[in-house]
Amino acid sequence: MSVLVRAEQASVRFGRVLALQDVSLQVQRGQCVALIGGNGSGKSTLLRLMHGLITPASGTLERDGAVRQAFVFQRPFVLRSSVLSNVALAAWLQGQPWAQAKVQALQALREVGLHALAQRQARTLSGGQQQRLTFARALVAQPELLLLDEPTASLSPQAKREVEALMRQCLERGMTVVFASHNLGQVKRLASRVVCLDAGRVVANQATAEFFTEPATEAAASFLRGETL
Repeated sequence: MSVLVRAEQASVRFGRVLALQDVSLQVQRGQCVALIGGNGSGKSTLLRLMHGLITPASGTLERDGAVRQAFVFQRPFVLRSSVLSNVALAAWLQGQPWAQAKVQALQALREVGLHALAQRQARTLSGGQQQRLTFARALVAQPELLLLDEPTASLSPQAKREVEALMRQCLERGMTVVFASHNLGQVKRLASRVVCLDAGRVVANQATAEFFTEPATEAAASFLRGETL
């Protein structure tokens, strides 16, 4: 399998805070990689590094420049406009004429089950619906690599199931997915590989089944036992 993202001894600093420390890993095409760890462990920072929103203070982060990618943030950001316009804007910003952007947006909204709400004001949607809207906005980019930061955080059980179903659809379509999560059940259900972080360091990088039966380090085993890393 081809490598889409490769980090080699990558570190990230925010002022005096060392958010990532000497992270080395790679994401291969077709994988579903879960990033887990306690609050402040570096999951969101690693996702932003992979997406190119931040650069390493040392080490390297290489991405396949020919690969289209999209990022879904933990807290959905929606504009004060219709559901359709929120999604169409993403296609328009990629150079599509507005009429074509709306066609693509409607198709993406069908895929996430929001077609009937296309003319609704986006900020009147429920939390789960807004998260599905952000998926639609990502899908209009036709990404090969999808990065998700806690995509089901603070959602109702039903909304979580809906978002997980969208993630499965993305995987079935051949997308590579990297997602951060505190939900270990979700990780077991979706991920093919687990990267466990502790204080900005990778303490385990294993196939999912292996991680849950034989975690590579005591720090990873401690996290699984519910202890604070």
